[in-house]
Parts: sequence; structure tokens; C-alpha cells
Amino acid sequence: MLLSEQAYQRIDRELAKYPADQRISATMSALRIAQQERGWVSAEVIEDLADYIGIPPIAVQEVATFYNMYDLKPVGRFKLTVCTNLPCALRGGEQTADYLKRKLGIGFKETTADGMFTLVEGECMGACGDAPVMLKNNHHMCTRMTEDQVDILVEDLKRQAQASGMDAVPASNGAEGAAS
Repeated sequence: MLLSEQAYQRIDRELAKYPADQRISATMSALRIAQQERGWVSAEVIEDLADYIGIPPIAVQEVATFYNMYDLKPVGRFKLTVCTNLPCALRGGEQTADYLKRKLGIGFKETTADGMFTLVEGECMGACGDAPVMLKNNHHMCTRMTEDQVDILVEDLKRQAQASGMDAVPASNGAEGAAS
């Protein structure tokens, strides 16, 4: 087994929400739990989850590859997903993304050399009225992201990492400040 006993207990709670013949419905939750613990979802984790849920591995793979919230390779401690869909683009989303690229010295789907930040281009996050928006570690929505707001966020995240003594730890994509 690749996950902790606690992770499998959490998956069991998700599985209990569905009838026995619909266990596949817990796939997204199982992937989220695994990613929170491991930091990303490897092929081995996908196989393990499929075995645990009792579904074909391809069924888990299809979900993991369809949604951009699941990371199929390691990411930085802080994953920043910038919306560049039309409403955000019209309100500065592409400029925000370009500014982050310059500031961090990376492109989309890249991680800074210190392992601190990964930058991802995202699809609509349903907050068009607050554009441009981005997600931090898949869970915290940042709105109206001007260059000043980006500077504040990046510096705050760097301070947070330094304060925790973990300058280059993979992103948790879950609870703030926790590594997994």
C-alpha cells in the first residue's frame, strides 16, 4: 500500500457515501486524498487507488488526466494556477500570467529551481467578476491579481516557507503550509 492508514480511512469514508456498485464515484475524492498526502499522483498511486476502489486503472487515469487539479508529476511547494480564459484575459489574466513568468523565471508547467513555485495555466474558475483570478495549491482563490497583488502573494509565500523551515518542499495541494 502506497498511502498511510489515515489516507485509506479517509478514502473509506468517501466510498461509504456511494452504493457498492457505484464505487467509481469516489475516484475524484480518492485522487485528492492521495495527492494531499503524496504531493502528486504517480502511475503507481493510480494503480493502487484503482485496486483499492475496485475499478480498472484506466478509470482512475481518465479522471486524473481530465482535471488539471491533479498533478501527474511533482510540483513546487506552491502551485499557482492562473486563469487565462476569455473573461480573465479581458481583465488582465494574460498579463498577470506574463508577470508571474517574468517574476519567477519560469513558464507554464515549470517549477522554479528551488522547488518553491510551479506555474500552471488554468481553465475558468467561476469567479469571472473578480478577474483576473488564480488558485494557490488548488484550494485558495486569489482575486483581482494586479502586479502589486502578485508581488505581495509571492513574498508572503516565501516568508511562509522560510518560517516553516521548508524552503524547497513539494506543494501539499491541500492544507496550507503542510507538505505531502
